[in-house]
Amino acid sequence: MLRYLPFLLIIALTIYAFIDCLNTPEEEVKHLPKVVWVLIILLFSIVGPVVWLFAGKKRVASGGGRGPRGRTQWVAPDDNPEFLKSLRDEQKKDRDQGPGTDKGDPQP
Repeated sequence: MLRYLPFLLIIALTIYAFIDCLNTPEEEVKHLPKVVWVLIILLFSIVGPVVWLFAGKKRVASGGGRGPRGRTQWVAPDDNPEFLKSLRDEQKKDRDQGPGTDKGDPQP
């Protein structure tokens, strides 16, 4: 069983790199077209996936807030100022409508 481990690791690495390459948007692929990267990953079983993982795509810098090109990271609702503002606006709108105009109350 142990003698199959290197073969299984190479297969797993190749599958991971192949799927990662296919799911990467074209504008995030570096150096070569995406089709060429797919061929390199599939033809060169060990070197291709490793080169893809280290040099094939732009890596997003870790950290909070906004990432490269203005992309936002996911924020929990209680930490998201836009979500909290929408809740305050909804509460204000409900207060302005007054009692008896609640959505759940039947209207005569």
